[in-house]
Amino acid sequence: MSSMATRAAAQQAGTRAAQAGRGPRHPGRMHGKDRRGIWFVIPFLVAFLLFMVAPLGYAIYTSLYTTKIIGGTAFSGAANYTQTLHAGDFWSGVARVIIFGAIQIPVMLAIAFFFATIFDLGVVKYGRLFRTIFFIPFAVPAVVGAVMWTFLLEPQFGPFTHAASAIGLHDVNFFSSSLVLPSIIVIVIWEWTGYNMVILYTALRSVPRDVVEAAILDHAPLWKIILRVKLPMVRPAIVLLVFLNTIGALQLFTEPLILSYFEPQAISASYTPTLYIYNTAIGGGEYNLAAAAAVVLGVVIVAISVGSLIFRRKGQLA
Repeated sequence: MSSMATRAAAQQAGTRAAQAGRGPRHPGRMHGKDRRGIWFVIPFLVAFLLFMVAPLGYAIYTSLYTTKIIGGTAFSGAANYTQTLHAGDFWSGVARVIIFGAIQIPVMLAIAFFFATIFDLGVVKYGRLFRTIFFIPFAVPAVVGAVMWTFLLEPQFGPFTHAASAIGLHDVNFFSSSLVLPSIIVIVIWEWTGYNMVILYTALRSVPRDVVEAAILDHAPLWKIILRVKLPMVRPAIVLLVFLNTIGALQLFTEPLILSYFEPQAISASYTPTLYIYNTAIGGGEYNLAAAAAVVLGVVIVAISVGSLIFRRKGQLA
């Protein structure tokens, strides 16, 4: 019996070894299936190379040359970058959009989180209708929204100017040099609050209900449930929105450009770094210098993006 058991065990072991060492019956067919996956990747790679890598490479290439009326185009090395790094107008625009983002982003996210919480708690009837209404400004093109707000804030006939006069604030010019930045902040908040609200609302809906129910059973007040239960659990979404809106603030362009047509004395050609790049290339015809400024702005945005990713990773590890 022992010899038969030993023989059976040996046969089973041999069978397992044969199965383990046996390769695929149709290696060529499996290899063909693997190669088919490349065809699903190629469209993305082509689009990425054409619309991302190629323009970036061309901008860097262009920034290394200088075109003159007399002499044509000649290689100038880092001369355009040196001029950009020493351009006070460019860096004043960068400082202005940083101030813009430092005010606009926290205010907008606070408003968006407030309404997202209201809709998540279900204390408002017809929540789906109101969420749609709040999201509509994001669907309005930025140019249309900026033009609309320009008429609303118009110094002579704008309804907001008349409202300010009605409460005792006479001769208010929302497009003056001291108020144009707050006016742009209001316009951008109106445009983007609905988008951020929808994202925060979706994140709040993913909070486990048993956590909220446990807090309710512990007789926790509503404000503690919102600030100490819901807010920490949607922190990744908030960090992501801060990251995305910071990049958007550095690329601020449409709103000041539209306002500059109505009040050119309040919006300079270098009011934001993107306006500086646009006016340098289109208005001044210095395409090489504008390319260098665009590369510098891109490096600043990449640095902020990498710093944000590192911050998020450390927060997740903590």
